[in-house]
Amino acid sequence: MLEASMKWLQQPHPLIRRYPLEGFAGGTTMTASPLSVLRLGYRKGRDPRITTHLALVSRALGADRFILAGDEDTDLFSNVESVNERFGGSMECEYIKGSMGWLKRFVEQDAGDGEPGVAVHLTMYGEPYREVIPHIRRDRPVVLVVGGAKVPGDVFQHAQYNVAVGNQPHSEVAALALFMEAWFGEGGSERHFPDARLIIEPSARGKSVIDKQRLEEE
Repeated sequence: MLEASMKWLQQPHPLIRRYPLEGFAGGTTMTASPLSVLRLGYRKGRDPRITTHLALVSRALGADRFILAGDEDTDLFSNVESVNERFGGSMECEYIKGSMGWLKRFVEQDAGDGEPGVAVHLTMYGEPYREVIPHIRRDRPVVLVVGGAKVPGDVFQHAQYNVAVGNQPHSEVAALALFMEAWFGEGGSERHFPDARLIIEPSARGKSVIDKQRLEEE
């Protein structure tokens, strides 16, 4: 069992492919700018479960930062940090006040490096996401905006792209997962973190978890 586990750990992991910049040759693999996820209108006590799921999907599929707007919740951030410690990754969590002011500055003035960034708003009223993704520039920081119970109308104006994962009522968690899978391309949902302590070994039946720390101690 130990020998098989070590062999699996040493296997090469699939590369993460990304869509090329608009105008670039198809199939190009490139280094993308930082990707953040902004959760609007968080209500502590009412939204912790679904918002935690949004954060976990963001982390698992490759976001660099999860930004929370609305009520502040340090417990939610602690849960995400605990997952990072056990399963690897370094996604940062940040709380902001004045989400519309933050979003406007991000797209018009400063995305963190003194230059404007790109905002993509996930909404069922938007354009088909698979048609829009190839046209979204990737040479600037990108923020994916996920709405809450009430989405301010300003979001539609500030975001350069309003995209839909289907034009029917659905879960924001599903929309985020499908968009990020399409954004990162093949292997987006098969991401591996080198600093993980716990690694789930794929299995047709049952549960198989490798504890690297325990293996090192044996």
